[in-house]
Amino acid sequence: MSQSRTALVTGATAGIGAAFARHLAKAGYDLTIVARDEARLAETAERLAGEHGVAVKPVTADLVTDDGRAGVQELLRAGQIDLLVNNAGMSLNTPFLRSTTEGEERLLALNVHAVMALTLAALPGMVERRAGAVVNVSSVAGFGAGMPGSTYPASKAWVTNFSESVGLSVRPFGVRVMALCPGYVRTEFHDRAGINTSGTPDWLWLDADAVVADGMADLRKGKYVSVPTWKYKLAAFGLKHLPRPLIQRVARDTRGRIGRNDPQV
Repeated sequence: MSQSRTALVTGATAGIGAAFARHLAKAGYDLTIVARDEARLAETAERLAGEHGVAVKPVTADLVTDDGRAGVQELLRAGQIDLLVNNAGMSLNTPFLRSTTEGEERLLALNVHAVMALTLAALPGMVERRAGAVVNVSSVAGFGAGMPGSTYPASKAWVTNFSESVGLSVRPFGVRVMALCPGYVRTEFHDRAGINTSGTPDWLWLDADAVVADGMADLRKGKYVSVPTWKYKLAAFGLKHLPRPLIQRVARDTRGRIGRNDPQV
């Protein structure tokens, strides 16, 4: 009997992380799901196991902290994980000039340090087995400075470039690393950060399950960077290739329309 495929998903109780957990459970993966809310995590694990007949292990951890990251790193080193999904992330509803060192360090700890640490914990075993994959959830925002005053795009620029660089280095060993870069996705993410999205047109919003399905299809195709839907592929192209003064002007105009509750301001 062949061994079940296994996956570890961070931030697995809401949004894109929950969509990954659903997608992978439906595909027959045994799961380790990581989040901070112990009660919600246990409920999610029970539901996924009941609906899909897979083993689901809930792990309560705050990846902002050294101890939280260390515990999940140890799980990755000790177990045979076929797929790691680094989904957990945060934004700050505070422009940089009104931010604090503590707040910015929390953002970097989750968006950057946790991604680096967990990827590094998972990859040696994958390389040794000549199989495995890592998906790092980034953002189309990382392709340019389109959110004046917000350091979130800078953190996601790191995730995308890190994923592509590391992906190139491990591909000869049969291992894949990919950055998934969606745009606006209907999740709890913006509400948790206190970000006002009332000015965001409906047509810009994406469905989390569709984002995950597109991302997994791109992973199977061997892509290093996945940008779901044509509209965000176009946005990513523009952020990378249009003249910088034009991008900066559009960003300033957008800030004025969205209002002062947005982290861009």
